[in-house]
Amino acid sequence: MKNIGIIGFGNMGQAIAERIKLEYKVCIFDKDDNKTKNLSRIEIARDIPGLIKRSEVVILAVKPQDFAGVLAEIKDWIGTKLVISIAAGITANHIERALGRGARVIRVMPNMPAKIAQGISCLSRNGLASKKDLDLADKLFHYLGQTVKIKEELMNSATAVSGSGPAYVLRYLETERINLNKIPPEKKSLFLNNFQKSAQGVGFTFGQAKVLTEAVFSGTVNFLKKTKIAPSELVKQVTSKGGTTEAALRVLDSGGSLVEAVKAAKARADELSGKD
Repeated sequence: MKNIGIIGFGNMGQAIAERIKLEYKVCIFDKDDNKTKNLSRIEIARDIPGLIKRSEVVILAVKPQDFAGVLAEIKDWIGTKLVISIAAGITANHIERALGRGARVIRVMPNMPAKIAQGISCLSRNGLASKKDLDLADKLFHYLGQTVKIKEELMNSATAVSGSGPAYVLRYLETERINLNKIPPEKKSLFLNNFQKSAQGVGFTFGQAKVLTEAVFSGTVNFLKKTKIAPSELVKQVTSKGGTTEAALRVLDSGGSLVEAVKAAKARADELSGKD
């Protein structure tokens, strides 16, 4: 049994911990103590060094604004332990440089339906991470839904397609006033065809695009059914100020196509990740 440490206990950190805790020993740390109260079968570390000492694998699930500080804090403790990052736009190269030589890094881009175990996560590895490391990460994120292994250079495309994808589905359902329990097959097919072309437009193969877009659509619809949140409200929840989803929605709101919107999200992801 692997000991899994999770730094950051927001929505995604919680989703991961709750899904894997029956199969792995899970230890978590979050600077907000209110998030870590009344947990079952999950250990709570008092600080980050304490978490790392008890973990064989460390998952970084903190907010982007906290990421640099966390990397600086774990640098002296991480050694050669496997690091899994779910931070959008932060490359494996950047994480390697921040942690120093020997860092084994897997990047993962999960999406919102992971909260109900119907997400799709894209995974890539850096030069030092082994196939065995990637397989372990793949196994962990299978508890949150489907997984797709991709090359590092496609991670920003994954952010634009599967990460921001639920917002495109939500906007489509809302503008077309579609009944979730009676989605017309022809409308679903039309949307998915456009979405698949959009995914291919940012570098995915036909096969990858088909898997990603179908998973995003079904996961988002089922998330709406389960939570009963209005699509317009959920769009607000998944749209960060200055992020990739906002860039895509701006294109759609101005009358642009989904292909153009996804390209805008990819361009924004590239800007956020810099030249690493």
